Amino acid sequence: MLLKKKAILVLSWLVLSGAAVQAQQDNKTLSVEKIMRDPNWIGTSPSNVFWSEDGKKIYFNWNPDANRKDSLYSVSAEGKNIRKVGAQERRALASPFGRYNKAETKKVYEKNGDIYLLDVKSGKTQQITSTVERESSPSFSQDEKKVAFIKDSNLYLWTIGNGQVAQLTDFKKGAKPAAGDSKDPQREWLRKQQLALLQIVREREADKEAAKKQQKSDSPSRPKEIYLGEKSVDNVVLSPDEQYITYRLVNRPKSAKVAIVPDYVTSTGYTEDINTRTKVGDQQATFESFVYDIRRDTTFALQLKDLEGINEQPAYLLDKDTKASAAKETPTKPAKQEMRSVAVFGPIWSDNGKHAVMVARSTDNKDRWILKLDPATGKLTTLDRQRDEAWISGPGIGYGAGEIGWMPDNEQVWYQSEETGYSHLYALNVNTGKKKALTSGKFEVSDPKLSNDKKNWYFTANKVHPGEKHFYKMPLQGGTMTQLTTGAGAHEVTMSPDEKTLAIRYSYSNKPWELFVMDNKKGAKPRQVTESLTEEFKAYNWREPEVISYKASDGVDVYARLYKPKNAVANGPAVIFVHGAGYLQNAHKWWSSYFREYMFHNFLADNGYTVLDIDYRGSAGYGRDVRTGIYRFMGGKDLSDHVDGAKLLVDKYNVDPKRIGIYGGSYGGFITLMAMFTEPDVFAAGAALRSVTDWAHYNHGYTSNILNVPQLDSTAYAKSSPIYYAEGLKGALLICHGMVDTNVHFQDVVRLTQRLIELGKDNWELAVYPVEDHGFTEPASWTDEYKRIYKLFEENLKK
Repeated sequence: MLLKKKAILVLSWLVLSGAAVQAQQDNKTLSVEKIMRDPNWIGTSPSNVFWSEDGKKIYFNWNPDANRKDSLYSVSAEGKNIRKVGAQERRALASPFGRYNKAETKKVYEKNGDIYLLDVKSGKTQQITSTVERESSPSFSQDEKKVAFIKDSNLYLWTIGNGQVAQLTDFKKGAKPAAGDSKDPQREWLRKQQLALLQIVREREADKEAAKKQQKSDSPSRPKEIYLGEKSVDNVVLSPDEQYITYRLVNRPKSAKVAIVPDYVTSTGYTEDINTRTKVGDQQATFESFVYDIRRDTTFALQLKDLEGINEQPAYLLDKDTKASAAKETPTKPAKQEMRSVAVFGPIWSDNGKHAVMVARSTDNKDRWILKLDPATGKLTTLDRQRDEAWISGPGIGYGAGEIGWMPDNEQVWYQSEETGYSHLYALNVNTGKKKALTSGKFEVSDPKLSNDKKNWYFTANKVHPGEKHFYKMPLQGGTMTQLTTGAGAHEVTMSPDEKTLAIRYSYSNKPWELFVMDNKKGAKPRQVTESLTEEFKAYNWREPEVISYKASDGVDVYARLYKPKNAVANGPAVIFVHGAGYLQNAHKWWSSYFREYMFHNFLADNGYTVLDIDYRGSAGYGRDVRTGIYRFMGGKDLSDHVDGAKLLVDKYNVDPKRIGIYGGSYGGFITLMAMFTEPDVFAAGAALRSVTDWAHYNHGYTSNILNVPQLDSTAYAKSSPIYYAEGLKGALLICHGMVDTNVHFQDVVRLTQRLIELGKDNWELAVYPVEDHGFTEPASWTDEYKRIYKLFEENLKK
């Protein structure tokens, strides 16, 4: 009996032990179902890092317990005593955003639509407003005795000493009411007859006029009524001397047609329409900028007609092919000397209140001007003009005012520009026009910030390698860049208020983001604060993809991530991944925003595939020429970079040229379609996810920069849109799309589907996802989509 019990115990131990070994083995084995689960299985990285005003705590969002949502956590400045923040403390926290006074002893900020004033030293907060309507954009006046803020598009001043609120603008919607009596001839004749015949009528009218004048003289001064008509107002800025208010009127055309996306799976049981956006080339908003002179009680427009190059039309309009197509399709082509539409941002006033600069951008995005403003006359003087026949953008430049501010001398303005082909810092004297590059080289600068003592710069740059982001310190007037962070990867730095400590979100290619703290010194060692990863995620040996570069057919260096199978076989299969957005970087050394795809590429490599993830032409991180390499021809160099990548796989990594697949989403889906339609002998199979199929149906802001507008540059659209090339399909094609995609509309893929049907193509399939927008949210949808992608590659690349 005893032996029998021992045998049972041994058997039970063996079963349990075997189960444990199997569980460990399962954790080390990937599957599509495992990868595409709710991302909580990985662990949730800390995010939205900010410091307490006294610099004693670091706050961040985190979710170590895998709850439905992240919570707010805090840790000491030394990286100790991590804890979840209670509701009372959370509600009492000042917003991490806002504006400080010059000494940084007080701060004004908006929270939940109200304005607050914080005394930094004592930590005491005073609520300035408490209304149903939202107040926003608080800032200190020049003398720091008042706080300006916006409410219902109007500008107000709150006096700190006595709490008095003064309204400085009176913008009114609609048209100005008609003044005086009716101008109807018959009624005017009767009025004059009454006045001529009857004394009592004349006396009463005179009394009315006298009463009006008395009432006006006795009333307190009110701001000028400015009627907006059907326009809206924004960019309302008060000058430091409180005499001038600059503002901008925005005219959004009512005739622009907004596309509708039907939502089929709703709580009502009815199909519901979602209003989304216009299509490229439709009428867009126009802008007018004005000055309101408070003392003179008058308004006048900023003078834009004399801007350097304001009438200079883009070069593509002078192109022979463009002119020929425009003549056929749009007889109303813009005249050569027509003044272009411009949007103005700012002004940005110097700290001493003596100078103001504004940034103007042509709405065709070919020009950006930095301008000196004379508020008394509305005159704008050009300090710097940046012209790009493709389009103006880049780190610190973007599509608005960009990064811009004043140097401590109040004579120079600093800003970023791609003048040399890479986005760098510049200083420009507003009186002499002298310009100086503060940084230079074949790298990009981002997020510049002046130190508290105004003697140094802090910024992020990819100087070491295009795929690494480090934090730097540099003297005010340029010079040696001191690299403060060291580990390969990316460092997102938030400095403590006294600038002695750095809170760093750091990640590496196979290590998701974690929070570290580090002394603000070269060579200091970072101390890890958070441990976010689950044991299940850590059980698998995630690959560190090799970041490689190769020469494209035109000699340009192209960077890519490479995933290799452990036991590669001769003439094995390969997959090329195409990241989305176009202007995005993914061949880098930090944790990718495409984390699902990163895990899928590990899975593919486990199953014998070599995977190449390319930063093609149009990607971020490599300067202006790469950024604009797709101008007027998407599906040109961006696609040839992938064809060259396929050749690299064959020549260097022993891949079978007949067993190469390609896939990607959004812009990546577009490239996949172009690859399958125009390079059918290179790619045997492709999965196009949420793809643009015809750029004439995408939005205006993104597309018009790259391809101009279809009615003026139809050749660029025809060259760049997959739907025109569908006849070239030979390999196996999988198309996946969400039906409530409000970015790339489901209509895109419906039109392509009809085109493929009419062409008699039968080697393709379409999978639709009824509840998904552009970015999928449901694990079931992700799982279904990637099981189909894997099946596509297994069936077509492993024959």
